[in-house]
Amino acid sequence: MLFLDKSEISKLAKELNFNLIGFTKVKELNKEVSKLSEWISKGLHAKMGYMERNIEKKLSVKNVLPTAESVISLGVNYYHDIEYDNRSNMGRISRYAAGKDYHNVIEEKIEKLIARIIEYYPDFQSKYYVDSGPVMDKAWAVNAGLGWMGKNSNIINAQIGSWFFIGNIITNYAFEYDVPVKDKCGTCTACIEACPTSAIIQPYVVDSNKCISYLTIENKGDISDDFKGKFNNRIFGCDICQEVCPWNIKFAKETTEEAFSVINKEIDLDSLEFITSEEFNQKYKNSPIKRAKLKGMIRNANFLKLK
Repeated sequence: MLFLDKSEISKLAKELNFNLIGFTKVKELNKEVSKLSEWISKGLHAKMGYMERNIEKKLSVKNVLPTAESVISLGVNYYHDIEYDNRSNMGRISRYAAGKDYHNVIEEKIEKLIARIIEYYPDFQSKYYVDSGPVMDKAWAVNAGLGWMGKNSNIINAQIGSWFFIGNIITNYAFEYDVPVKDKCGTCTACIEACPTSAIIQPYVVDSNKCISYLTIENKGDISDDFKGKFNNRIFGCDICQEVCPWNIKFAKETTEEAFSVINKEIDLDSLEFITSEEFNQKYKNSPIKRAKLKGMIRNANFLKLK
């Protein structure tokens, strides 16, 4: 078995501005996949059909990399204390989408990290994912000790809260492993109580059909009038359950990652009617906002205008 001192990798990761890093041994995620399957069977994934695919890879990353021994989980803080306009004609953008597309930013960082490792250890094999692959990103982050699963289904770290992106590297090397941290949510239900659409139907279980993030981004259909007046002017994504989390209120820190500097924090609801698809795609080509497409953003803006 190939073995590496994790302090070497941690040093390299820190130089690339990763805020969190953890190491865990590869195992089958039987409990996590069972919960996922139950969640899907109840239709709580809404129309996100991709959640149903690649279950065998979610269960075992050896179906991604046969020589896999470990998963290295990485976290990058993206938090900004944003001052919003709060005018009724302005739609709020979720903090995660305020800067450049995190997929590109973190993938580039991980590629640089892997390249540096290979310089010293040519036998280092790897596959990596940033929230878009067939692996359970949050489950591996929990197993690697990056934080615990909060009641709103976000991973919470005791030092910086939950405002961080997750990337995972699957590798053939072994390490001295970290251990999962204790769930520190306790009896707190702030996120559950604050959700304006009651999407957190019980602790640790989110109904995507009611989630503002799903409804404004992944959802391709109409938004039910049942949610009229409940979006708090969120036009793309939603930060409410994170904003009220005591761990974020006390420990959130401003990101030092330049790529996540605030570019888009709000959109004038009326302006979307006067932009072409080409102009929209050009303006948001490096932003997560492009995922909703102009059609989706116009739908969201029109929904927010309903009184």
